[in-house]
Amino acid sequence: MSKRVGIFVSGGGSNMRALVEDMVGDHAARAAVVVSNNETAGGIAWARAQGIATEVIDHRPFGEDRASFEAAITAALAPYDLDIICLAGFMRVLTAGFVTPWQGRMLNIHPSLLPKYKGLHTHARALAAGDADHGCTVHLVTAALDDGPILGQAHISVQEGDTASMLADRVLEQEHRLYPAVLRRFAAGETAPLML
Repeated sequence: MSKRVGIFVSGGGSNMRALVEDMVGDHAARAAVVVSNNETAGGIAWARAQGIATEVIDHRPFGEDRASFEAAITAALAPYDLDIICLAGFMRVLTAGFVTPWQGRMLNIHPSLLPKYKGLHTHARALAAGDADHGCTVHLVTAALDDGPILGQAHISVQEGDTASMLADRVLEQEHRLYPAVLRRFAAGETAPLML
């Protein structure tokens, strides 16, 4: 019986596509639904074209009322009986009220070598710090931002002349390798960190 995965996206969903394309054959999981806060997200259009169920819950009508927004997401997820949630470029911070029931079953990918550079602008911050090493991390989500047990990391070398956008492109290539590899292991019960 395959584990049922919900993938959350806000934009083009390139990490979501990498996950879906890997969930074939002997993989222990399958994508059950793709969720977005943005009806025009490229990731939603792609998922629909693949025949994957989608749910869009626009955050804007809820204003500052995150609890009601998250309650709407929870209600939309109910029919899918999910085992795992993968955040893949979902640009809304989820509160403890949503995260806590999913603790140990919700994964996120972040474009830095955590615990360095939680939050935004990670590539510029790595350059400003003069780091020789940069990369991305898959971790279990907790109520604290970009925190939680690390399930995997992929490293790149920072090269002379690199810009933030150049780093972003190279890190994204590693994200597309790392996230599917970690999910494959996680769905099979393996939580030891994977280092690429």
